[in-house]
Amino acid sequence: MIPNLPEPNETAHELTRLLDELAAYSDGTNPEEGVTRLLYSPSWLEAQRYLSSTMQAAGLAPRFDAAGNLYGRLAGRDPDAPVVLTGSHVDTVRNAGKYDGAYGIVAGLVAVSYLKKKYGDPIRPIEVVSFAEEEGSRFPIAYWGSGNAAGLYDWRQDGTELKDEDGISLREAMLASGFGGREQEDARRSDLAAFVELHIEQGMVLERMEKRIGIVETIVGQRRYAISLEGAANHAGTTPMTMRQDALAGAAEVIFRLEALAAQWGEPLVATVGKIEASPNTPNVIAGGVAFTVDVRHSDEWKLNAFCDLALSEIERIALRRRLRHRITPWLATKPVPMSHALTRSTERICQELVLPYRKMVSGAGHDAQLFPTLCPAAMIFVPSKAGISHSPSEYTEPGLLADGARVLTAMLYELAYEEKST
Repeated sequence: MIPNLPEPNETAHELTRLLDELAAYSDGTNPEEGVTRLLYSPSWLEAQRYLSSTMQAAGLAPRFDAAGNLYGRLAGRDPDAPVVLTGSHVDTVRNAGKYDGAYGIVAGLVAVSYLKKKYGDPIRPIEVVSFAEEEGSRFPIAYWGSGNAAGLYDWRQDGTELKDEDGISLREAMLASGFGGREQEDARRSDLAAFVELHIEQGMVLERMEKRIGIVETIVGQRRYAISLEGAANHAGTTPMTMRQDALAGAAEVIFRLEALAAQWGEPLVATVGKIEASPNTPNVIAGGVAFTVDVRHSDEWKLNAFCDLALSEIERIALRRRLRHRITPWLATKPVPMSHALTRSTERICQELVLPYRKMVSGAGHDAQLFPTLCPAAMIFVPSKAGISHSPSEYTEPGLLADGARVLTAMLYELAYEEKST
């Protein structure tokens, strides 16, 4: 049953206010450069503390776990009932927009605050989560927050060998932020009834098709690799072209080859080299070493694995022909993850009852929701992104669309936590 829902304009205003306030917690000083909030940085810690106080003001009981995940709990009338969880991640990429991750958190706060005022305590407890990390922007690991909650990682042991650009390990950064203590609450969850994540699409499909809601059926699988090529640094003017071991030229050939292969395989496969560093990075010296990342995604696991096997063999072939030493280090491997069919059907029915144009779709981006189907039913809802832009200061979603997503989320949380029989 669709409950009485909050008024769209008021919801849009409240969401915009919270997003603006949260965006102020950033490592950058110039708002035009976007939001930078990396895991365990000072701005990250300030943002989590802001959200904690906001949760408390909304009548939720906030608490942190040992990994730095923040939960705001609305207690249920049945204290032993499993938890209905909603939220997203608080960290950002560098120079990000203010919607990615943050929208799911503040929408959860707005939805649960409304339900509490309108309907009182639920039957089953509801929690709004601000996951510590999802992006992989500071350390070579992604989903650190939800991964600890789902048991993929162990905050007690993992992170010692993972270092940021300044040589600080994840473990050191966690302890410096006040987390990772043995006396703190364990991050792993085993008490969940469902997880629902609301997010901006980060693509242009919904906008182009004039749909207001995206209902995610599957989240693509991902493979990420750190690649290094080592040749010989030498004088740019005195080393003949036929005698060079140019690591940067080798990397360029690899990048071009990966792009061509991905185009041949066709949609929905995508392959990206997103970060590259050359050494010694000097205008008149042949690059002796290059390090770069490779990100590959597909909704079919077999095709994802097959493409990656081919791509890695091509890297080895190019390195051998150019007399370059190479190293391939995998650092992320996630399978394509289908969302709960029952929750997907519920979302579709809610959209129909609210007369919101929607589309069932695949998510080309990874999200926290993909880690939860082993623990509980999981669902993911999208709202459109202006021009498909994300991971950029230009990221934008109209307030009315933000309100649409929050209203769908509110209805879902009501059905999951307030009705006698949940989906």
